[in-house]
Amino acid sequence: MEELVGVIAKALVDHPEDVIVRTVEKDHLIVYELSVHPDDVGKVIGKQGRIAKALRTVVTSAAVKSDKRVTVDILS
Repeated sequence: MEELVGVIAKALVDHPEDVIVRTVEKDHLIVYELSVHPDDVGKVIGKQGRIAKALRTVVTSAAVKSDKRVTVDILS
C-alpha cells in the first residue's frame, strides 16, 4: 500500500525524487504520511482538495480487505 501511494504521488509531481511515504500504525488505523517537495504540495492536494480526496479514496478502497482504517496525510 505504501508503494501504491508513492507511485501515484510520483506521477503527479515535478520532483519525484523528493517523494517520501512513511507508515504509522496505531490501534485500528494505518496512516500513510506523504511528504513532497514544497513546490509540489499544491499538485498533490489539487483544486479544492480533489486530488487528495481521490488519493484517499483509492487507498481506502485498496485496503478494504484489512480490518484497519486507512488514511493518507499530506505533510508539507
